[in-house]
Amino acid sequence: MRNLTLFLCSLCLISACGGSDETSSTPEQPVTDIPATTPPSTSPTSSCDLTTSRVNWEALMTEECETLSSYGLFIDPATPTSGPVNPGIEYTLSTQLFTNYANKHRFLFIPEGEQAQFHASEAFEFPVGTVLTKTFSMPYDTQVNTAENETLIETRLLIKRETGWTTLVYLWRDGVARLNLTGSDIPHTLNNQGQVETFDYHVPSRVECKLCHQLNRDGQSTISPIGLKAHLLNHDIDYNGTMTNQLMLWKSLSLLSGLPAVNEITHAPYLFDNSADLTQRVKGYLDINCAHCHRAEGFASISGLRLGFNIDHTSYQYGVCKQPPGWDGGAKGLSYDIVPGDGEHSILAYRQELSGPKDRMPPLGRSLTHTEAVEIIKQWIDTLPPSLGDCQ
Repeated sequence: MRNLTLFLCSLCLISACGGSDETSSTPEQPVTDIPATTPPSTSPTSSCDLTTSRVNWEALMTEECETLSSYGLFIDPATPTSGPVNPGIEYTLSTQLFTNYANKHRFLFIPEGEQAQFHASEAFEFPVGTVLTKTFSMPYDTQVNTAENETLIETRLLIKRETGWTTLVYLWRDGVARLNLTGSDIPHTLNNQGQVETFDYHVPSRVECKLCHQLNRDGQSTISPIGLKAHLLNHDIDYNGTMTNQLMLWKSLSLLSGLPAVNEITHAPYLFDNSADLTQRVKGYLDINCAHCHRAEGFASISGLRLGFNIDHTSYQYGVCKQPPGWDGGAKGLSYDIVPGDGEHSILAYRQELSGPKDRMPPLGRSLTHTEAVEIIKQWIDTLPPSLGDCQ
């Protein structure tokens, strides 16, 4: 009997340790369940990580990617000065936005099937999804126009998302453009017609971008493009080896709606085009360099100075015999924005020569004086008849 009891206990121990026959109709549960494993996900954690030969619209609309290349805007990510990915197109302005003699390379990306809406005097209205890129490259010599003579500094993006326009700035280093939200100062040496200048090129912070691009309307502050206006885009460009009007080209490519006849659109000529009207040349230059702040909705609205291309240049609001509030006149003790017939004693020209933070105009975007432009502005003021106003 004792041996039989030991034998039955042994069978119970074997059964408790899972030692039953695998073919049994009632198999025992294992002591510990092994969870089923799922292969790790290979999908990107951010839309910035997507690899595609197309524009990365998803990232542009939702993400602030660490590198510019994540957006897929250029065929060669290291060359933002040419080769935009479809539907990108290069565009140019008819006169110069001065930034320490930097060369600027501009591209427009409008989602397929969408169009910009023409406006006669303001920046065009662009659809959600639109991307504007502007790359700044600094020459070493202003008289040499080759890619080898310049170095990439920054690429700025204006992106129209569902919530409105947003700004992003990318700083170029070692062939890669990385997000820079706080701004930077880049040392540079420049030869301008024999005059060697060593200075810090200032890359703006995100906050500084808003100062220039903001418009205050109905108690709300919004960001808007600056240069995409009819009078600055209405000129001929070389498109695939053929000279064509830029606005007509946009219309033919279904990028622009509402375009009237080109001869009905104003044109701001290049400042240094001596064949064009001097007044129109100067007004175009002041429009692109100054009017985004010097307008009723702009950052400098309190000054009362209005420098838009379509403002009457003989008027008080354009600066004729107008005293600027809150400025002491500088070392020269000047009193009026424009003194007709006297460019040397007009604040409008004088402040473009000054470099101190409280005196410099524009306050952002330059460390150097655009000497050639200032001289032409003075010449233009000299042509204004003193009878326009009493500046006594």
